[in-house]
Amino acid sequence: MHNIAGRTTALATVIIAVALGFIAYQGTRGHQTPALETPYQAVALTNGQMFYGRLEPAGGDYLTLRDVFYIQGRQNPETKAITSMLIKRGGEAHNPDRMLLNRQQVLLIEPVKTDSQIAKLIAEQNAAAK
Repeated sequence: MHNIAGRTTALATVIIAVALGFIAYQGTRGHQTPALETPYQAVALTNGQMFYGRLEPAGGDYLTLRDVFYIQGRQNPETKAITSMLIKRGGEAHNPDRMLLNRQQVLLIEPVKTDSQIAKLIAEQNAAAK
């Protein structure tokens, strides 16, 4: 019985050591950005905000999002109906040309398919701006 307890303890120690080694290895690999196969990506932040733009692959603690759009609800004062509008960032007082997003605040990144409604609205706004 004493021999089985010793073997169990040794096995548990090996399993814990392997798990800790794996965790340490994952931490030293650096940040990886997923493959970006569409021109635009949807980026959801942990605070509930969603942005659409061109995500640039980069290392470090921040991601760069360019050509940024977001959806804003607007209420018609007469009918009280709320409509969603796609707004391009850059018209704000500080005239931003990009967003730097803290990786720890990014909840998910999804592709914006070229035939999606968002991609069509972005294409319309970009064509109108030219």
